[in-house]
Amino acid sequence: MLKRDKKMNDQFELYDLEVSVMGNPEAFVCNHVLDRAFNVVGENIVFEKDQEFSLYALAALLPLLPAKQRHTHPNDWMTTDEYIACPDPYCEARFRIMRTNTRQFSHAETTQVELRKEKDRYERL
Repeated sequence: MLKRDKKMNDQFELYDLEVSVMGNPEAFVCNHVLDRAFNVVGENIVFEKDQEFSLYALAALLPLLPAKQRHTHPNDWMTTDEYIACPDPYCEARFRIMRTNTRQFSHAETTQVELRKEKDRYERL
């Protein structure tokens, strides 16, 4: 019983994301394809079979994805903004990062670092 309660207390939630190419294809400079998309599920990036996505665009998007997966304040730009510009300043493609459903995860199943009690978390600060 104690193990079950401990597991229930270590739960956290992340959004699944869908990242898709948006904009006017006639204004794309890079090798983007309108409506091409990939999903982020937990720690995984999921592409459709035989689907390509720009390495440079992906590199620009990667730092934003973990933050977009988490719950944020309603006034935070990470909550409200869905469109990210292509990193090429001459390309007019946009990438829509849309939160879809949520999933529950267990701290114990995602790391070997043990949870500290609330009081202990701030002792180092």
